[in-house]
Amino acid sequence: SAAAHAFVRERIAARLRARGHKVVVYTHAHPGRVGVRWITRGIKVYHVPRVVMYDNCTFPNFLGGFKLFRKTCVREGVTLVHAHQGCTMSHEGILYARTMGMKCVFTDHSLFGFADVGAIHTNKLLDMTLADTQHAICVSHTAKENTVLRSGYLLGGEPGLAPERVSVIPNAVDSVRFTPDVTKRKKGRRTVVVTSRLMYRKGVHLLAGVIPLACAEHDDLDFLIAGDGSMRKHLEKAIEDAGLTERVTILGSVSHDKVPEVLRRGDVFLNASLTESFCIAILEAASCGCLVVATAVGGVPEVLPEDIMFLAKPDVQSILDALDECLEALPRADPWRIHERVEALYNWDDVAHRVELAYDRAYDTWDTFMGRLYRLYRRGVVFGKMLWCVAAVTYLWWRALEFFEPAASIEPALALDDERFDDERALAREE
Repeated sequence: SAAAHAFVRERIAARLRARGHKVVVYTHAHPGRVGVRWITRGIKVYHVPRVVMYDNCTFPNFLGGFKLFRKTCVREGVTLVHAHQGCTMSHEGILYARTMGMKCVFTDHSLFGFADVGAIHTNKLLDMTLADTQHAICVSHTAKENTVLRSGYLLGGEPGLAPERVSVIPNAVDSVRFTPDVTKRKKGRRTVVVTSRLMYRKGVHLLAGVIPLACAEHDDLDFLIAGDGSMRKHLEKAIEDAGLTERVTILGSVSHDKVPEVLRRGDVFLNASLTESFCIAILEAASCGCLVVATAVGGVPEVLPEDIMFLAKPDVQSILDALDECLEALPRADPWRIHERVEALYNWDDVAHRVELAYDRAYDTWDTFMGRLYRLYRRGVVFGKMLWCVAAVTYLWWRALEFFEPAASIEPALALDDERFDDERALAREE
């Protein structure tokens, strides 16, 4: 979800800041969040006034946002831009940063198809961004294959994103927040917990088929569902028709900071998604001591060992079989042992170190403006010429901005005194 992805970005930024890097976040404004803010560990966040259209995607802004982006980068002394897939601002940021000669890294979190109209247009947009990026990061090996193929790497005459320019760096989990607490579980009952957006892509129709059959087979089985979406009414109707309103609880939308409380109430976590590049919810559930039942789609099989995660095909009967196998293994499962294994496998310090290595690879690349234009020109018979024009016009606009407001005339932002900042935070906690 968007909230989970935002949490991931915040964790990475905090770890990079702790490792001595200056981190500046550039994003769109949120209700109650406008202007410049300071967050954890002295990370500065610029909340830019942009119109949000749908699901945190802002209205495309070709050249209008360049002036503010350039001024922010100059003030803060930015040397590398790390963009995360999920918003039009990330693609614009890559275009602006490359025009200014900065190195760029792009993280792709999702899987996309190749046949439907939406995927075709999205892939062409990604094609432009990846052609202009020094290095890319994917959260699983399956996601890496998907991204490389979408970049047109195997198409003749169009050199896409080479596999050696892509690093696989999985997400991690905050093992301090996501901890087991068996006292929250129902005594004498077994609870299957689901935290997901209730939409078709998340397999809600499969969930609606699994719940009545699982409850009929296991008298001591309950379901706890946290999430909301377009298929919530479909799920509620299936539950009501089966007469399971007392054994199935739908909490609705739950904020990310409340998710650990929900997961601690479950013995088993169920994920019925039709497509996932990684699924951080699985990690969070396992960190809370749950065994996991998940559909073997996308990068999910890469996430956890087979004695913690029980895989199924994306159909009702296969999920039921995996759930039965998981419930049989439940008495032998030690929640804290599962937590310790997940903590050892996935931690943000390791992720931050691997991201640093990706940055180093980006810095090791060398390019020229004419080489960049030539690379964009070769992205397609028509699309390549369009990209060439976009890059050329953006470059001219940058030179115009440099003429009317030279970088030397822009006042640098004040550097943060780390020791003073830590002392003030400690004093604030004491007060």
